Amino acid sequence: MKIMVTGGAGFIGSHVVDALLASGHSVCVVDDLSTGSTDNIPCSAVFEKIDTQDTLALEAVFRGFRPDAVVSLAAHVDVTRSVDQPSLDAGINILGSLNTFMEAVHAGTRRIVFASSGGALYGETAVPAGEDSPLRPLAPYGIAKQSTEHYLDWLRNQYGIYAVTLRLANVYGPRQGERQEAGVVCLMAARLLAGQRPLIFGDGAQTRDFVYVADVVRAVESALQCPSGVYNIGTGVRTSILELARRCMEYFGTAGRCDYAEPRHGDIHDSVLDCQRAAKVMGWRAEWALDAGLRETLTWYTSRRRCET
Repeated sequence: MKIMVTGGAGFIGSHVVDALLASGHSVCVVDDLSTGSTDNIPCSAVFEKIDTQDTLALEAVFRGFRPDAVVSLAAHVDVTRSVDQPSLDAGINILGSLNTFMEAVHAGTRRIVFASSGGALYGETAVPAGEDSPLRPLAPYGIAKQSTEHYLDWLRNQYGIYAVTLRLANVYGPRQGERQEAGVVCLMAARLLAGQRPLIFGDGAQTRDFVYVADVVRAVESALQCPSGVYNIGTGVRTSILELARRCMEYFGTAGRCDYAEPRHGDIHDSVLDCQRAAKVMGWRAEWALDAGLRETLTWYTSRRRCET
C-alpha cells in the first residue's frame, strides 16, 4: 500500500513511518520540520518538506505520490500557545488538516486516519470518557481538533472514503521533544539528567492516561484496516503527575521533592479514556504498562545524553 504520513518526521509520526516501512508499505513523509527532524526519516521513505497550509505544494506531492491512505499527524500541539495564539493554532490544525483531506480526496485516496486528542476534547473526566461522552474542550487546541473531526466526517459522507479518527491519550516514548504535547516525561528526564528536580505545573495531583508510543503505532496500523469511526486510544489507567515523577526519580536512583510552578493555561486536571470500542471493533488494546514504557523511554533519553557528551 502507498501511504502518506503528514508529520512523519515528528515524535509519533516517525515511529509510524518505521512500522509501515517494516510491513512493506511505500511511505511518503510530509513535514515542515517545525518540530520534526530529518534524523527521524529513514532513507527508504520519500520525503517532502511541505507546510500543509501550502495548498499548491501539497497538491503537487499528492498528484505525484497518489497515496492509497493518509495518516494525518501534522499538528500544532502546544496547548498553552493555542490559548495565546488561537489563530496560529487554527491555521495549522484546522486549515492544514482540511487541505490534506481535500487533496487526498482529489488524488483518489480511499482512507484517512486522523490523530485527534482525547484529553483535549473531553475536558475534565471524573470517570473514563467514552467516544459518546460530551465534548468539552477547554482550549483552542481541543476546539480545532473537534472542528477537524467534523470536517473529516463530512468528507466521509460526501465522498464515501474510509475515515478513522483516533482520540489519543497522553502519548509518551522515545523521540518526544520537550515542546510536544504530553511532553511531561521528557521534561522530567531532561531535568533529572541535568541534576535538577522534576518540575510540576500545578499541585501534582492532576491525573493523565499515559499511553506508550508503540501502542499508538499499533492503533494506527489497525486503523488502516478497520471500519470508519472514532476510537479512543489509551490505557484507561489514571496516573498522577506526582506518581509519574516518583517513578522517574526511582529510575534514576534519586529521591526528594519536586519543583512547582503555576498551572498552565488550558491544562485540565483529570483525564482518562475508556477504550472498549477500540478493543471490540479494532481488536486493539494497550499492551505496555507504564513502568515498562518508562524504562524504554528513560533509557533512550539517557543514551542520547551520553552520545551528546
